[in-house]
Amino acid sequence: MLSRRTRELMSGAGGSVPPALVALHDAIISSATPRKALNWLRQGAGAPILAAMAAGTMAMTHEALDAHPQTGAANYLRSMLVASGALEPRDEQLVGLEARNNRTVAEIERPEDRKIVAAFARWHVLRRLRRQAGRNATARTAIRHARIQVLGAVRLLDWLAANGLELKTATQGDVDRFLATGPPSCYDARHFVSWATERRLSAKLEVLSRRSHPGVVLDGEQRWVILRRLLNDPDIDLADKISGSFVLLYAQPLSRIAVMTLDQITVTPTGVAVRFASTELTVPGRLGALLAAHMATGRSRNVGIGAVPNSWLFPGHLPGRPITASYLGQRLGAFGIDARAARRATQQQLAGEVPAVVLAEMLGVTITTAVAWVHAAGGDWANYAALVTEDNAQC
Repeated sequence: MLSRRTRELMSGAGGSVPPALVALHDAIISSATPRKALNWLRQGAGAPILAAMAAGTMAMTHEALDAHPQTGAANYLRSMLVASGALEPRDEQLVGLEARNNRTVAEIERPEDRKIVAAFARWHVLRRLRRQAGRNATARTAIRHARIQVLGAVRLLDWLAANGLELKTATQGDVDRFLATGPPSCYDARHFVSWATERRLSAKLEVLSRRSHPGVVLDGEQRWVILRRLLNDPDIDLADKISGSFVLLYAQPLSRIAVMTLDQITVTPTGVAVRFASTELTVPGRLGALLAAHMATGRSRNVGIGAVPNSWLFPGHLPGRPITASYLGQRLGAFGIDARAARRATQQQLAGEVPAVVLAEMLGVTITTAVAWVHAAGGDWANYAALVTEDNAQC
């Protein structure tokens, strides 16, 4: 039934499945949840879009999917097409940011301000992100910071207009007043102010970095209580056990955990290792066993309506895409893990036991960051690994 319905939907004008869609056709009929796949073919909002592409009445392009009114269905199908090789992958985070920025620019009423923000967003914010994307997919954190910069520019220009001022004649006193009378988010205009000054769109202005305050740190004993639960509670999903342990043991940020790939884990008869940066770390005890079990699920996992190749350690809802950092944070929050507070606690312990240069190589942080950690503490990695192994033995 599934095979017949799939072929009926995906047959082109000549009665056969177009070559570009053969891999997707095979993924659907190989689904580990055939009833779900069949329901999607019959009732899914994306099925008619796929049928139109197969028939040649709709172009099989990102642009055609972008223009489709049923955004959710189009994006889900896009993921299936990319995962099966029918469409070239693109940086969806970057595309989404550009669309949001364009909407923001379009809503600016003052023509001159609209022109300035459009230039800042395109030639400063997006250009820098595209250079990064040429090396690897743009991190969600970078996208969020870029979006904040654009909104910061709009906020400053709105304030200037509301006070009868213009960017080209604004003084440092005006900027200081803007910062002093507004919320902390006013400091998000810092990059825009620097950019405007460099391009002589304003007088020489500056927004100093806002002084940061130490954040909340998870209690040391509570950290180990949560870790023991993650490692031993059979009702907790493997992905949650492992990702939470990466935060609690290795101080990894959610944005990095979310995009970890299967090749960062090595499983051999003698043990399990993880690579966060250039150095492989032996994973001790119980966590190593959990990672081995997780890896045993294989590189082809059923995601959505079909079985598609997967390279992510933590696959997301969309085929061929990883879990999002925000959703991962929600899942871990159910077990009492505040990722930032937990990372700070782990950072403090590691910094007291491992030299900065070693921390940087093993955990994938910059040497500047590692030195900052160590300055707040002062020891040796072997001792830390021994403590972890000993604690696991007691669990």
